[in-house]
Amino acid sequence: MALFKKRTVGKPGEWYYCLEHQKVEEGPECPGKDRFGPYASREEATRAMQTAQDRNLEWETDPKWHDAPSPGQEDD
Repeated sequence: MALFKKRTVGKPGEWYYCLEHQKVEEGPECPGKDRFGPYASREEATRAMQTAQDRNLEWETDPKWHDAPSPGQEDD
């Protein structure tokens, strides 16, 4: 008996952005490794790449995520 049931058909109302085909899908049509989501709406899924870019920029500029000392700081 399988622990996880492979879902071949998506649920209506679940939206994904397929990285492989660069398109929005309702329900997962492509493998998980090739998609972002699920999103609550088609509009959110449409903005998936912009959301990812915004989050990456936020993380890259967050001083809590950098090990390098700020200018003027000494290493401990």
